[in-house]
Amino acid sequence: MKSHAKVVVIGGGIAGCSTLYHLTQEGWSDVVLLERNELTSGTTWHSAAQVTNFGMNQTMVGLKTHSINLYKELRDDPDYPVSYNHGDGGIRLANTEAQMDGYRHFASMARGMNVDFDVIDAAECARRHPLISTDNLVGGLWDGNDGDIDPASLCQALARRARKAGAQVYRNTPVTGLTQHKDDSWTVHTEHGDITCEIVVNACGYRVNEVGAMMGVHHPVMSMEHQYFVTDDIPAIRDAGHRMPLLRCPISDYYCRQEKNGLLVGFYEQNCKTWGMDGIDPHFVNALCPDDLDRITDVLEGAFERMPALADVGIKTIVNGPITYTIDGAPLVGPIPGKRNAFCIIGLRAGLGEGGGHGWLLAQQIVHGEACYDTWCIDPRRFAAHTNVELTALKAIEDYQNEFRFHFPNEHRPAGRMAKTTPLTPVLAAEGAVFTTVNGWERAEFYKPNADFHITHSFRFDESHDLVGAEVNAVQTAVGLCEVDGFNRIEVTGSDAWAFLDRMICGRLPRKSGRVGLGYMLNHHGMLKSEVTIANLPATDRGSERIWLGSAAAAECHDMDWLQSHVGADDDVQMRALTNDQTILVLAGPRSRDVMNKVSRNDWSKTGFPWLSVRECFIGIAPATVMAVSFSGELAYEIHIPNASLYAAYLALREAGEEHGLKLFGGLAVDSMRLEKGYLHWKADILTEFDPYETDLGRFVDMSKPDFIGKKALAERLAIGPQKRLVTLNVTCNTSAAQAGASVMLQGKVVGTVTSGAYGHRTGKNLAYAFVDPDLANAGTAVQIDMLGHMETAEIVPKGQYDPHLTHVRS
Repeated sequence: MKSHAKVVVIGGGIAGCSTLYHLTQEGWSDVVLLERNELTSGTTWHSAAQVTNFGMNQTMVGLKTHSINLYKELRDDPDYPVSYNHGDGGIRLANTEAQMDGYRHFASMARGMNVDFDVIDAAECARRHPLISTDNLVGGLWDGNDGDIDPASLCQALARRARKAGAQVYRNTPVTGLTQHKDDSWTVHTEHGDITCEIVVNACGYRVNEVGAMMGVHHPVMSMEHQYFVTDDIPAIRDAGHRMPLLRCPISDYYCRQEKNGLLVGFYEQNCKTWGMDGIDPHFVNALCPDDLDRITDVLEGAFERMPALADVGIKTIVNGPITYTIDGAPLVGPIPGKRNAFCIIGLRAGLGEGGGHGWLLAQQIVHGEACYDTWCIDPRRFAAHTNVELTALKAIEDYQNEFRFHFPNEHRPAGRMAKTTPLTPVLAAEGAVFTTVNGWERAEFYKPNADFHITHSFRFDESHDLVGAEVNAVQTAVGLCEVDGFNRIEVTGSDAWAFLDRMICGRLPRKSGRVGLGYMLNHHGMLKSEVTIANLPATDRGSERIWLGSAAAAECHDMDWLQSHVGADDDVQMRALTNDQTILVLAGPRSRDVMNKVSRNDWSKTGFPWLSVRECFIGIAPATVMAVSFSGELAYEIHIPNASLYAAYLALREAGEEHGLKLFGGLAVDSMRLEKGYLHWKADILTEFDPYETDLGRFVDMSKPDFIGKKALAERLAIGPQKRLVTLNVTCNTSAAQAGASVMLQGKVVGTVTSGAYGHRTGKNLAYAFVDPDLANAGTAVQIDMLGHMETAEIVPKGQYDPHLTHVRS
């Protein structure tokens, strides 16, 4: 066995084999794979191995397309062909129009990735799959590229190609420990000796947390028992003359595909079962769990109704094996939070179908620092430390029970809720708050008028639409109060703090004491990495001068990782996370200054505390740090309160605001107002696929600075010119907002993609942001957006449709 390698990949299933192969494709040959037993001896060997193009966002569609193209290439390899049934087609069924709307949206989204789905009615579903009944069926989504692949030959083929490119594969080599050194390199300890390496990859399937423990980390991954059976021959399949399409049924929670002349039928029962929570037998290799068909009786009955032929056929084989789920159902592919030179590719519940693409994107991240797509939807840093075993198990069960049921916009499922709350959570609930979750935090989305009020989950405007409009109106005409919990907050101190931030941020910094600015961090490719609010806090009795960096709640681990990774050995820079210690109360509206004057002794006049100021003070008796910033476009104050004093500050503001008509508002109102103002959301509109000039943030770049991360690459991009540009669209549609991923069309061709959309209640315009071809990015250009199967007319309009001259925020 080698004693040193550049990368050691631990795990020989589809995740490890794909990563190893793609590392060699990116030019790294000094790479090693370690497998504790034989390749594919974990979940991979018993996988149902379906390969679909369907994904919930464009990144997922893109990586699945890569998998399909790679698997077709492997199938056609004359030296080592892989058994791959490509192009059988597949149908996802629906029994409601709301589900059909979802399929129409996914078809629009996939079109932007050059993938074609067909939305078909019930009769066409039956024509394409003659074994199904159309009872209680509205229609479905057809994926012409659907198919299945042989797991063992796929992984062997990837390993074979990796070996030919110089990689090494060591089977029957259990890893017994991991040691990280001061230079961030690793020693991987095995039963057959040690290997030192620069980078470690955890690709360990259901044993992910055994290796995680060796690093001192826990991954939010849980295994679920999953059962399928293979039937005897079915005459209708044997005599069809072609292979049957795959079927996925959210109505009855099952799937099926052809297996020889019978069917492989898998189930996602409500009475499901976790696996391995208390440890895994070290001898569980190429093994299965005991059969438990009684557990699937409910879904089996639904499958019989949808596919009557199943009731008359025998069962040949039963498989019950563990598959892995993450806390939100999407894989964890990328850097391991809090570690250097450590990556993971885990939680791949649909590993065979997606694994080719996941390994492709991970190899790009390892070699180049970023992938060709923005990979936030699969980034391991999207979760914080609250994701313990118990919470992960609850969410995995919930996700398993809803395997084929996609999330509707503003649908927030109940399992594992209240993981992170503030003292105001029960108070706001009593006021009628309907909560969403942001990085585990419960955050008010809107306020319902009574306890019996419920919304209908849909891709169209729902019953909350007018309520959100009323909240916006209160902010526009009087004053509103909103809790923003979980906001990422990092305190930066040290003699080199400003020099460090000057390297990290591509624009000018607010060096004057008591001032606030907005800045952007780029990656080494000149693309947008993160957005931060920079507050230069003056020295007070609470502390010496210090800098606060604020960013999106979801960015908690991401931004700290990025910043810490760039602190030099000789830099006098210290960073302290304050995210869990304080909560923001946003006071916004033309009467907000009147409220502030009643709760605080300070001068809140336009001259005494102008826009983009920051000061420490008291709100009633509660210590506070107040910033004159606004995400709504109205006069506003961002009030940072220690959680211990949050309720006191809230009571003071509510009492002072009563005579001024203060109303509570939630996140949906904020989203409406920020679109009207031209403000962007991180990982909705701010993506690593685009640079700041393409994202219309060029005013935040100072190319005259001596240097900043990404400057050279950004200069090279500027010389080439933009590939896309972010624009604002006014959509001529009064029934629904444009959803992220929807395709922007012109003369039948895709020319862009929507990133976010919402109705602007102050402007009366249905607004959306989209990246479009640069030659179309001019105000007045007319395009169409494929929204729920209809081509809706849209016009590119100037950014900042509400108060474009910032009169209100400066008032």
